[in-house]
Amino acid sequence: MTQGGMADPGYRGELDARRHAVVGEDWAGRLPAQYGVAPRVRVGRSKWFNLLWLIPIALLLLVVGIAVAKGLRELPAIQDFLREYPGTSELPEGAPVGIPAWLGWQHFLNMFLMIFIIRSGITILADHPRLYLTRNSTPGSEWYRMQKPVPDDPGYTAKADSITLPDGVGLPGRRHSIGLARWWHLGVDTLWLLNGIVFYVLIFVTGQWMRLVPLSWDVIPNSLSVAIQYLSLDWPTENGWVSYNSLQLIAYFITVFIAAPAALITGLGMSPALSTRFHRISSVFSIQLARTLHFLVLCWFLFFIVVHVTLVFTTGALRNLNHMYASNDTDSWVGFWIFAGSMVVVIVAWVAATPFTYRQPRVVQKIGFALIGPAQRLFEHIDSKPGRYTEKDISPYFWANGRVPDSAEYQRLQADEFRDYRLSIYGLVEKPVQLNLEQLRALPQQEQITQHFCIQGWSGVAKWGGVAMRTILETVTPRPEAKWVVFYSFAQGSDEGIYYDAQPIEQMSYHLTLLALDMNGEPLNFTHGAPVRLRNESQLGFKMLKWVKGIEFVEDFASIGGGLGGYNNDHEFFGYRQSI
Repeated sequence: MTQGGMADPGYRGELDARRHAVVGEDWAGRLPAQYGVAPRVRVGRSKWFNLLWLIPIALLLLVVGIAVAKGLRELPAIQDFLREYPGTSELPEGAPVGIPAWLGWQHFLNMFLMIFIIRSGITILADHPRLYLTRNSTPGSEWYRMQKPVPDDPGYTAKADSITLPDGVGLPGRRHSIGLARWWHLGVDTLWLLNGIVFYVLIFVTGQWMRLVPLSWDVIPNSLSVAIQYLSLDWPTENGWVSYNSLQLIAYFITVFIAAPAALITGLGMSPALSTRFHRISSVFSIQLARTLHFLVLCWFLFFIVVHVTLVFTTGALRNLNHMYASNDTDSWVGFWIFAGSMVVVIVAWVAATPFTYRQPRVVQKIGFALIGPAQRLFEHIDSKPGRYTEKDISPYFWANGRVPDSAEYQRLQADEFRDYRLSIYGLVEKPVQLNLEQLRALPQQEQITQHFCIQGWSGVAKWGGVAMRTILETVTPRPEAKWVVFYSFAQGSDEGIYYDAQPIEQMSYHLTLLALDMNGEPLNFTHGAPVRLRNESQLGFKMLKWVKGIEFVEDFASIGGGLGGYNNDHEFFGYRQSI
């Protein structure tokens, strides 16, 4: 153990001090575009169904449904049924009539915000274009994919599996732009939730909830009646100003009171801090199940939007647009022109969003952090304890990620089984030290079985063994002014300079913050960070630095690297707080 007047090892000089300000051709180390495959779902163990076939199948079923519905309407029993259940249930006395102006504004804001949420969500999905039903993201076990099967290559990484989207679809569309997509997604989510809270308060205060909630069992036969009328192309009489038909009512109820809350709950289910803290819930409601359900909620919203817009324009467009945009029940053109103006705003925002993101990514990052940052900070203070998982929970496959070290220094150490490895721990500490592997293993050891949450969306459970960072704190005694702990890696980042990341010092005393030396009972392998890697289970995986060669205690990180708290923050616009 070397300590005392230890010289600064100079790791800061190996960093790239650039703070990237645009997304250009050198993005993510000139990562080339890579397009996936048409969406597929698993059928059985090894067969895959191309979802594009749903388009002709749906058209065929629609034609068949129209023919069947027309035939049914010729039957006397069905005619009696349609007379008894015309399609609309009576609202209770005192229910409001009409659509107030505030509801029209809420409708527009909801539509406007969801454009960015959906587009950025698709980009997030494209960074790991596979969905699973269990916490293990084992290749071949996914039920849905937009990418080719994983090749039999131990060097294949999760980053290599990411795909590109057209810029007009994804937000942004460039491959592995998940850092920027998350600022859009989480930031706009915050605004969408605030808009939703206002909406819920107002519908209950004004009684508008009675127009959105089924209040009798008659809604079931009435909705069946509406379906027959729609399919037979002899459509029901629409009077949405007074009350919605039963099929609309059920669709609105599902969207407002089931799908919207489910979007929030499933989103929180993907938080590493919450999932680690509330293990009893996450053991059943795993991150991958949450991710799958989040995707299905997206599918519902997309289905609802297509059907809703179609019916608005085919069941009396002028009157329907007046209801929502002009708050009147006439056939005037007022609502249409307000709608047309709103569509200009929507189209301009849609077209401009991705180019603006490429030109001003730091603005997107700052605004996104201003919106979601308070929640990130709140979740960071959630600690947990070992013992939440057992060895039977360990994943059969743990994705590799990151650019592996290829320097002469690392190759020399690796060739000699890291006998000459020294971990430098220095900076604002009373007792700086250099520790070799034997000395690290001589310190009190801790084992923990935890779940890993990658920012890309995959997860896995592994057993980690090593030295708790609390023990390191006791060994070096940080000074009072030390607020951050910077970890330096042997690995190069995707551009120039070595990889690094800054962590809040308070998280170094958490029960599950560990300098890992072992994985699943064996010394760390090359792919997963040998000889030492960080585990901080309240954060996403990219902050758990691999191939650690140095640890520096600092007051702030403004003068380190690009000054934003980590390599991915400097280069790919991630955040230094990432507990969600």
